[in-house]
Amino acid sequence: MTLFGDGLDAAVQKAFTRPAPKSAPAQMRYLVRQLKGTRAVARTLRVSQRTVERYVKGQIRKPRPDLAARLEREVKKRWQPQIRARARARAATTGGIVIDTRARIGYTAPIGSTDEDRIRHLTVALPPQYAARLFDAQQAGAGDQRLQEIAAEALREVYFQDNGSRAGQLEEVRFTDVEHLEFDL
Repeated sequence: MTLFGDGLDAAVQKAFTRPAPKSAPAQMRYLVRQLKGTRAVARTLRVSQRTVERYVKGQIRKPRPDLAARLEREVKKRWQPQIRARARARAATTGGIVIDTRARIGYTAPIGSTDEDRIRHLTVALPPQYAARLFDAQQAGAGDQRLQEIAAEALREVYFQDNGSRAGQLEEVRFTDVEHLEFDL
């Protein structure tokens, strides 16, 4: 599970204007239209072509839990691409992104200092350039570690340094032990 990547996807999915198909046959028909054939869907979902055809006809209605999860993930990945692109562009140019997290955050500081790393619950509005960096890294296939580094950098700038007005010599912010993470556009 990729915590940061899934969190970014969930934030973008909140911008959808219509709900994605819910039933397995409807999801399967949607994927067949998107991928232009049952063979491509079968390959994507790692099932037989005949299984896909039976879902499309409605002969099978309830998939196994692992197939249901793959099916839902593939549908949501392709659902409303223009709305998704618009939401990302808006966040990257004007709106920014809000990160709500409960994690061990801080930097090396004297024991007892308020900036020592400890479990914190933060809700911080990040400027558009960090939203752009997060989405660009996600599109380029960056892993959770890289997305976490970008988020830590953003928290250093916005939360700890207050956009340059304090803690100017601060080099690195630790962002580990993530218990909760949610993004919002």
